[in-house]
Amino acid sequence: MNVIIKKLGNGIKNVVINDPKTYNSLSYKTINELIKVFKKLDKDIDTKVIILEGAGKGFSAGHNLKEVKGYKNRSNHLKLFNHCSKLMLQIVEGNKPVIAKVHGAAFAAGCQLAASCDLAYSTKDAFFATPGVNIGLFCSTPMVAISRKVNRKIMMKMLLTGEPIKASFAKDIGLINDHFSKSKLNNEVLKVAKNIASKSNLTIKIGKKAFYKQLEMPLRNAYRFTSKMMTLNMMSQDAKEGISAFLEKRTPKWKNK
Repeated sequence: MNVIIKKLGNGIKNVVINDPKTYNSLSYKTINELIKVFKKLDKDIDTKVIILEGAGKGFSAGHNLKEVKGYKNRSNHLKLFNHCSKLMLQIVEGNKPVIAKVHGAAFAAGCQLAASCDLAYSTKDAFFATPGVNIGLFCSTPMVAISRKVNRKIMMKMLLTGEPIKASFAKDIGLINDHFSKSKLNNEVLKVAKNIASKSNLTIKIGKKAFYKQLEMPLRNAYRFTSKMMTLNMMSQDAKEGISAFLEKRTPKWKNK
């Protein structure tokens, strides 16, 4: 198994890419395992938040180049890249919040994976890059996720030069939320995960889906759509309970309904 699931309590699950010998490369096998794991956790009522990380020296170096080189025809390459895109969509379109916990390098499809997560935190010495241009393979699919987090000029520089950026700059441009020392990263990520896990699962599910959908809409359409989503949310038991708890100055008891 190249992917491991760990229970961290409070409804938090830790998904670990466990292929350190290849720097947690996103081989077809690993991608397939990740898709299955995320689908499983998405349906699991006990799972509230997912933390994604890599084992060994770093997060992920991207696609397995030995595997890619071994493909002899167009259909094999297309199958791999389509499958990778399916993984990224599963994370974005899934019901559960996903937090990337990055150390070492997050390069190419590995950077894409971190960018696809709802939140991302890293060690201070982590690096991020889209270095495909250095080997004659433009990072076209990785740029889809990353360009939706950072502005065009910065994205194009990363793509055209292949140069890695430090965690401090990744934070400045919005690629990650924050960075911490190695000794503090785990506790800081858990703190955020526990905070999110304490909210209504239903509210988080509705809100996450609405967030990504409205991003792609014209302004008027976005307001029309989110007004409908707010109304849907308002009709839930949890919204009524949350408002009552706030007015009564007590802790809400979520039903996730």
